[in-house]
Amino acid sequence: MEIRKVQKTGGSSYVVTLPKDWIRSLGIKEKDSLALVTQPDGTILVSADINRDKTKRNKEINIERDTDVNYLIRSLIGSYIMGFTTIKICSNSKKFNPRIRRSILDFIRSVIGFEIIDETLNTLTIKDLLNPSEMPFDKSIKRMDISVRTMHEDAILALKNKDVMLVNDVLVRDIEINRRYRLIARQSNMILHDVVLAQKMGVSLEDAHHYFLISKQLERVGDHAKNIARSVLELIKNDLNDDLIENISEASKFSLNSLKNCLEAWAKRDLSMAHDNIEKTRKLRKMCEKITHSAVENPEISVALSYIAESIGRTGEYAINIAEIVFDNLLKD
Repeated sequence: MEIRKVQKTGGSSYVVTLPKDWIRSLGIKEKDSLALVTQPDGTILVSADINRDKTKRNKEINIERDTDVNYLIRSLIGSYIMGFTTIKICSNSKKFNPRIRRSILDFIRSVIGFEIIDETLNTLTIKDLLNPSEMPFDKSIKRMDISVRTMHEDAILALKNKDVMLVNDVLVRDIEINRRYRLIARQSNMILHDVVLAQKMGVSLEDAHHYFLISKQLERVGDHAKNIARSVLELIKNDLNDDLIENISEASKFSLNSLKNCLEAWAKRDLSMAHDNIEKTRKLRKMCEKITHSAVENPEISVALSYIAESIGRTGEYAINIAEIVFDNLLKD
């Protein structure tokens, strides 16, 4: 660490000299411009690289004709989440295997922002056309919340009405939740490489990390909404008594209300609200146990009922996790 004294020049300007070795190593000359970025902890980042957009990162993936498509998909998703903005897939064969090309198109549909910008017989380049600062974390979280809540509610509604079409509709909505989750994971990683992006998005590094953790909880809630829908497909083949359906409905509403309140505690950054909801949500366990007890009395549908009880209970647990993230975020200092 080098220490520099602050000097005052003129009526209101303050000057700090920069280390000569640093100036020479970067080739900085007189009258060159430097970027100054104020950090959340009060420090200032000085950068000579003011013209390069640090969010622009290129990745090349080389494959063979018989490359496992699952390997390719994982490589593409990993590159996306790590923040690469241009990905070029190159094949060592004269022409892409049709399976490979279909896998690339499946990947594009599974994420937000990427499109094909160039293609030859054995290369394909995809690029992110989304400006990350135009997709704030809070809006993505709200969208995920609406999606998982609607999935869960419609799965229970399908149970009440024995609506197979609605169940099948719920099962395909999970794709949109995964797309939002991957976008938030991507943005949180991009911010680690570019603190200027954090400023543009109006978040600190800690906030970005906590938004990612919340999105992970919501993604899991979506998975359990999908599990509920799968179990509903089994249950609607049977005649359930009204009391059992009502018990499931009450537990479902309680878990979703807990999720709503815990997300509200995050939005308001309210510790007291987060604490209250953690304590209230613990009541969900008994409601789920009542459903599980019904499973013992109905052996032909016991597995499906147990899965529903577990998924409703897990939804409440993920709500508690979100409330605990509120504590982590507000007590970081």
